[in-house]
Amino acid sequence: MIVVHHLNNSRSQRVLWLLEELGVPYEVKRYQRDAKTMLAPPDLLAVHPLGKSPVITDGDKTLAETGAIIDYLLETYGQGRLIPAAGTPERLAFTYWLHYAEGSAMTPLLLKLVFTALPARAPGLLKGLVKTIAGRAQSGFVDPQLKLHIDHWDAALAKTAWFAGPDFTAADIMMSFPLETGAARAGAGSRPRIKAFLDRIHARPAYLRALERGGPYDYA
Repeated sequence: MIVVHHLNNSRSQRVLWLLEELGVPYEVKRYQRDAKTMLAPPDLLAVHPLGKSPVITDGDKTLAETGAIIDYLLETYGQGRLIPAAGTPERLAFTYWLHYAEGSAMTPLLLKLVFTALPARAPGLLKGLVKTIAGRAQSGFVDPQLKLHIDHWDAALAKTAWFAGPDFTAADIMMSFPLETGAARAGAGSRPRIKAFLDRIHARPAYLRALERGGPYDYA
């Protein structure tokens, strides 16, 4: 039995969703973030040396990193589902978006979260200065980078309904987190094509079942 070590408000939600799409039985072991620091609890260090989520255990195997987990689950349990045929343009697009989702898209989104939260966490006498620095970092670097990525998503969805072509694949599961986070933090949901993509994934029964198993989610 696969065990998903699931941290609330984390990227492991996509792993639950993929397992639901594939119809693979699994168990969820829940972990809760510290309410003040928002960090994962020390218990996760017993599962993986980095103490982060997502992590899965499957028999004697332990695997971390969302993209690696997606690859493993497709190879082991997918039976050719949710991945385009090898050697096709769709497969190349699939590989790109699968790795882009974590390799490039999440960096400016994480910086947006950090710089937004910084002023509130600064000592009283430094709040004004930190707010000014954080604001300049966002307007001068983070926000332009986010617009660049949002434009990239929008352009891709102008060509096909899904990121790897006309059919839904695991690349769309991977890309769901950047787009949902981008909608919450950077207004990406105001783009009609991005909103339509989010509406489509939110209507999928497997997505809804994964949300029931994983619990409430806050992308902001």
